[in-house]
Amino acid sequence: MENPVDHKPAKPARRAGFGLSLKGRALRYLAAREHSRAELEHKLAPHEETPGQLAKVLDDLEAKDFISEARVVESVINRRAGRFGAARIKHELLTKGLSAERVAGAVASLKGSELERAREIWRKKFEGPAPDAAGRAKQMRFLAARGFGGEVIRRVVSQADED
Repeated sequence: MENPVDHKPAKPARRAGFGLSLKGRALRYLAAREHSRAELEHKLAPHEETPGQLAKVLDDLEAKDFISEARVVESVINRRAGRFGAARIKHELLTKGLSAERVAGAVASLKGSELERAREIWRKKFEGPAPDAAGRAKQMRFLAARGFGGEVIRRVVSQADED
């Protein structure tokens, strides 16, 4: 005897014109988090049915201020600044296809708090100063992997030794 729970109705085949529209897909992505225009182009390109359709939809969303480079930058900084250094955040912003000028401005604003953020991350990860050179190297590698610069890393680790 077959169990009726095991049988699920088959999903209808996806055809052009059925399912979510290109604009609907874009709005679904934007509802989850801020996306740059380049990110949306990359994600939505496989769903474009006619040439130029995607560009028109994205132009419309930009005109209505649903897509904003400034909000993308602000969102990434708010999510990442507590865990990563300026170099790592800069890399993430550049991979999102944002303009170099906007990224440079964001990185410049992060540089002022870089030392304090690195110290806080170091305190959360390590119990105290490293007892030997191998321990200091481990701490330095950790901070470097988080995207902090060499001078900041040196100051954090050496100041921990002085404390």
